[in-house]
Amino acid sequence: MKIERTAYAKINLGLDVTGRRDDGYHIVRMIMQNVDIYDTLTFEDNDTGEVVLTANLDTIPTDGSNLICKVAKQLQEEYGVKKGVNIHLVKRIPVAAGMAGGSTDGAAAYMALNELWNLGLDKKRLCELAVKLGADIPYCILGGTALAEGIGEELTIISDMPKCSIVVAKPNIDVSTGWVYKELDSKEIENHPDIDGIRKAIEEGNLEEMCGLIGNVLEPVTSSKYEEIGKLEALLTKAGAIGTFMTGSGPTVFGIFDDEALAKKGYESLCDSGMKLQVFLSGPINPNKL
Repeated sequence: MKIERTAYAKINLGLDVTGRRDDGYHIVRMIMQNVDIYDTLTFEDNDTGEVVLTANLDTIPTDGSNLICKVAKQLQEEYGVKKGVNIHLVKRIPVAAGMAGGSTDGAAAYMALNELWNLGLDKKRLCELAVKLGADIPYCILGGTALAEGIGEELTIISDMPKCSIVVAKPNIDVSTGWVYKELDSKEIENHPDIDGIRKAIEEGNLEEMCGLIGNVLEPVTSSKYEEIGKLEALLTKAGAIGTFMTGSGPTVFGIFDDEALAKKGYESLCDSGMKLQVFLSGPINPNKL
């Protein structure tokens, strides 16, 4: 039996940090949103009991360190699964980009292996298992537009984001999430985004108001070290974006456009900018409604 899954990336429409737990995890409030940028995974069971992962890029680890393999091993051990699985990953989501590329692949593995191995688990149970491996994976299992609280695992599904076009650009730099949070901890957060206001604007379908409220407390930290973030936001604003923001701990930047033609021009301007970038012309998506 063979199963194919599409794993969608996410952006943050707001990211606030409100505290830190004794175990080091940060307490957050975020609005998470899937975008139409995705990896494709195929799963085929085998009788060897082995988890075998291959990928289209040789830069992707395919050993036990990959979250996809960790998910498969966890399910084998938890439910006494004797079968193995051959998995092939076609990677398109930028790596180390603040877009949950690894987490969404892990979520796809939970969903596919649940079906492939006839485990009969509901999404609630999958999320309970998933949070042990990564705080973003439960959101990626549920998908759509969601308020995430706690360490990111307390999820409330909200109305779909208003229709728009989104240009996403990942500069050719790698940002250490650990470094960003360490820097954040060393200073007081001056401006907390209005997460409840963002949620209200989304539920009212008010794209412009939503863009006026979006904020990310990690952006000042990352942008202070990497000037590419500010440059990208300036280019997107010049192209007509009604809002430009960094997602996660960066370095990926996205611009929200209420006009598709302007979004295409924004995409082209980034492609012609001379900067080393991965650029995507995308939009919000709810995988549950496809």
